[in-house]
Amino acid sequence: MTDAQQKVRHAQQVDELCAGLVRAFSGEADLHFRGRRLHRGRQPLPWYAPHLHPSPESDDFASFRGAADGLALRLRASDAALHERLRPEEPVERMLFEMLEQFRVESLAPEAMPGMQRNLRHRHEQWSLSFHHSGLTDTARGLLLYAVAQICRARVTGQQVVQETEDMLEATRFALSPLIGHALAGLRRARADQAAYAVHARAIARTVAAMLHAAGEGEEGQDDPDAEPDDKRSVFSLVADMDREIVERFATADSGRSALLEGEGVGYRVFTTAYDREHEAASLVRRELLAELRETLDRRVAAQGISIARLARELRALLAEPQREGWDGAQEEGHIDGRRLAQLVASPTERRLFRTERLEPVADCVVSLLIDCSGSMKAHAESVAMLADVLARALEQAGVASEILGFTTGAWNGGRAQRDWLRAGRPAHPGRLNERCHLVFKSAETPWRRARPAIAALLKADLFREGIDGEAVDWACARLDARTEERKLLLVLSDGSPMDSATNLANDAHYLEHHLQDVVARHEQAGRIGIAGIGVGLDLSPYYRRSHVLDLAATGHAVFGEVIGLMAGRYRG
Repeated sequence: MTDAQQKVRHAQQVDELCAGLVRAFSGEADLHFRGRRLHRGRQPLPWYAPHLHPSPESDDFASFRGAADGLALRLRASDAALHERLRPEEPVERMLFEMLEQFRVESLAPEAMPGMQRNLRHRHEQWSLSFHHSGLTDTARGLLLYAVAQICRARVTGQQVVQETEDMLEATRFALSPLIGHALAGLRRARADQAAYAVHARAIARTVAAMLHAAGEGEEGQDDPDAEPDDKRSVFSLVADMDREIVERFATADSGRSALLEGEGVGYRVFTTAYDREHEAASLVRRELLAELRETLDRRVAAQGISIARLARELRALLAEPQREGWDGAQEEGHIDGRRLAQLVASPTERRLFRTERLEPVADCVVSLLIDCSGSMKAHAESVAMLADVLARALEQAGVASEILGFTTGAWNGGRAQRDWLRAGRPAHPGRLNERCHLVFKSAETPWRRARPAIAALLKADLFREGIDGEAVDWACARLDARTEERKLLLVLSDGSPMDSATNLANDAHYLEHHLQDVVARHEQAGRIGIAGIGVGLDLSPYYRRSHVLDLAATGHAVFGEVIGLMAGRYRG
């Protein structure tokens, strides 16, 4: 396993452990981390406070435990609807108010859970020291914000400020006392009453926000050639891990969502289907070239040294379920076999009078591999073809039906569909604006041996253009729905977000991403098909609830072990 894979896997394990803790304490079953952000179902939760977002590169596991405890307390001890009503509108005040509410819920950590209290304290100390050592306390605004965070948390929780920076705070603490002293005293008294606490928190946020803006104006007038760029000293950036994202959250839609689809309440559109095609992939490649590509693929598979039989055994163990296949007679225990009772009379010592039910593992399952054939995947074509070929062969030996599908477009930049749109006078919001092209490399009915040449068509470079993922997932799910197998799995292999330049320019930047999220959510909620995303060097968790990052540069059985792990549900976005 490569270092990059180890880091990704470790981060996924930490996310899963933290999500389990948050679910257990908060009592909410649908919480999970996706893209390092806590989600409730498909909805991302607010960022809450800067210290709740540790970094895998610089923070220890105890910091993640503390952050998870803080999130769990926020969900359990804070009324989100009440908080929304009481929250200030001005951005800096909002950030401070969010932070003060987080301090309140952390002060309510049960005394019967001293480990939770230690975790919360450790996480805040680590964030505080990181804030200080990064140089953010070198400016007046940074020092002011840091002092407010330390003083308010100490007062609300009854704990001491961070010892290493205590002396540095004295002058700022003295200056703040006459301005926020009364409200500060009220925080501790009202910490069990969210509404009463919010009155004091708003007063502190309003006062400190005005001071931060005043300090910012003073610093902008300084002429220091050695000063760092102002964007690094931004009052919003001083909230560290929360950074600008919390400000943007209040003002705009979540990243990756289409303002057009959400704002106007209209569904996903397709300008024209006249040029949409579904092809047998082998029909797009000359027979001689297909034979050459198959030889290239065979050499790549042979170089991997993969045991197909071993892989098939693992897949059978995962996907097969025991089914009744008759009875085994002449057993010494089990069910009495009435046909052998006469033998008991003839031979009283005979003990083989029983029969047992014979169970055989049967894989009543179909697996579909949907491959992104967009331009950026061209660099991974050989590895993807090897993965698809070996997986299809092993699934067949395991008794599991499989198909290999692909999706691309018939042209770059819209093709004939965009030309029709231009002739029509460029009507607003035309929806998808390209020639959709779906490819069948291997159908579920086709044996692997007959599909071998067609799978090699994945190596034909000019098939890779642009990608319309949402419609492809719908198409693949429709094919699976038509199958009679009890269990159905769809694995989507991609290295990025949906991309079709013509569609994005004519609608908005997140039109296709939004559609993909909605399509996957709809099929996940239906529950008939298990969907998982395999990211080629990219985390696909914003789109797929179950996902895993795969390093296709790895060799041997390890890559397939990770795919099997994803099919088994070990990984989650």
